[in-house]
Amino acid sequence: MAVSARKLVQGNAAKVASVPAPVGGWNARDSLANMAVTDAVTLTNMFPSISNVVLRGGYTKHSTGITGQVETLMSYAGGATNALFACAVSSIYDVTAGGAVGAAVVTGLTNARWSYTNVATTAANYIYAANGVDAPLLYNGTTWTSITGVSVPAITGVTTTTLTGVILFKNRVWFIEKNTLKAWYLPTSAVGGAAQQLDLSSVAGRGGYIVAIGTWTVDAGYGVDDNLVFVTNKGEVIVYRGSDPASASTWALMGVYSTGAPVGDRCLLKYAGDLLLISLDGLIPLSQAIQSARVDATVALTDKIQGAFVEAVRTYKSNFGWQIVFSAENDALWVNVPISVGSAQQQYVMNTITKAWCNFTGWAANCWETYRDAAYFGSDGFVGLSWSNTYSDNATAIQTNALQAFNYYDARGVKKYFTRARPSIFTTGSPAIFVGMNVDFSTDDVSAALVFNSTTSSLWDTARWSTDLWGSGSVISNTWLGITGLGYCGGINLQSSSIGLPIEWASTDVVYQTGWAGI
Repeated sequence: MAVSARKLVQGNAAKVASVPAPVGGWNARDSLANMAVTDAVTLTNMFPSISNVVLRGGYTKHSTGITGQVETLMSYAGGATNALFACAVSSIYDVTAGGAVGAAVVTGLTNARWSYTNVATTAANYIYAANGVDAPLLYNGTTWTSITGVSVPAITGVTTTTLTGVILFKNRVWFIEKNTLKAWYLPTSAVGGAAQQLDLSSVAGRGGYIVAIGTWTVDAGYGVDDNLVFVTNKGEVIVYRGSDPASASTWALMGVYSTGAPVGDRCLLKYAGDLLLISLDGLIPLSQAIQSARVDATVALTDKIQGAFVEAVRTYKSNFGWQIVFSAENDALWVNVPISVGSAQQQYVMNTITKAWCNFTGWAANCWETYRDAAYFGSDGFVGLSWSNTYSDNATAIQTNALQAFNYYDARGVKKYFTRARPSIFTTGSPAIFVGMNVDFSTDDVSAALVFNSTTSSLWDTARWSTDLWGSGSVISNTWLGITGLGYCGGINLQSSSIGLPIEWASTDVVYQTGWAGI
């Protein structure tokens, strides 16, 4: 028989509980009934910092006027000279200065999906780029040169239009030959010359082809050394150590390991002393993946969001745009998830200090690059500067949604009647914030508006001294708000919409009354 909320709580004193904001981050692994109270079922566009949960930074359009989707960004670091280039459709644009771009610096290309590396020799500082279709491109700080068998410089011994996956390892430029198990390397400290082949056919037992190549710093007990890592589309990781593949005394196969198949060809990122890999097993540090990832999924950095990550990989693994990004400036690392090119990409974002996760929407990124310590992304016709302190996405509101873990408030099996909530919010103005209580694992929108008292500040050299009010930093709002919810457990739902205003969520006080067990 149904019991009304009024009858349920008659004679019971109200109780107050204080719940910390979900600094534990997004949890897409554990049962809804068994999460830590500092976790969140949903945490969108809110970043779990060390002590509170904050609105993510917004983005601004750094460069505009580009024709088509930007699918590669390349950062040139030539001594004291820095530059940023964007590749879209069949052209490359110089986007260093920002604003509306001028004419393309390179045209007539087949596609915009390039790999690249910076190379320094005694002659110059270069970008070396390859895409497996066009001739590789060499940029010397002034001029872009297509590298063929007869160009200056030239690469001989291989058809250069088959080369991709360019990387620098121990003073040698290395390439992958597209859709094969062959790698090619140039002479030491050179950007041209006779390319030599390293054929992995005899060690890649599963066959397939090389997807990505990276460097991995390992301390194997006799000193730190860099290893060269090849990842095949079948999930084999092949590791070599040494400097000269032509010399048996200085080159050795360290091992062949099995992981989940890689996702995308930008699936590797050197991170601290490790190498991260996006695979069917999640985002995994290679040092642990080659030992146990196939039998112990908890080694993945994405372990806590494994349910969502696996579902995203299963659904979107064929889409272009998977990439790992590290932003030291924001203590964040994220995986770009290409749900729909040009509009609906997401980022699964991890706090590198606490390892807590969240997800971002609103950054329609096809590719990423770090330039002058800031994270830039390529999108439809523009290059965006992300995580800006404008707290808006190109002058539009950032929408957030957080559903905190369901909490039994120390009384499982007892119904509660939730009546009021008081979130502690730090901000500098009056953003739109909504708070509600979801009960018994419901994810419906039950939020109501939280009203802020407007603050007035004055302008320097205009206001009257000792009379007008001066502005201050963030102030706290902790106004009680009426809510409604009847159930055994409750999850705090906080949503917001903000243009230009920061939001920091510290905790939420909740008032509720209890019935008795079984009702």
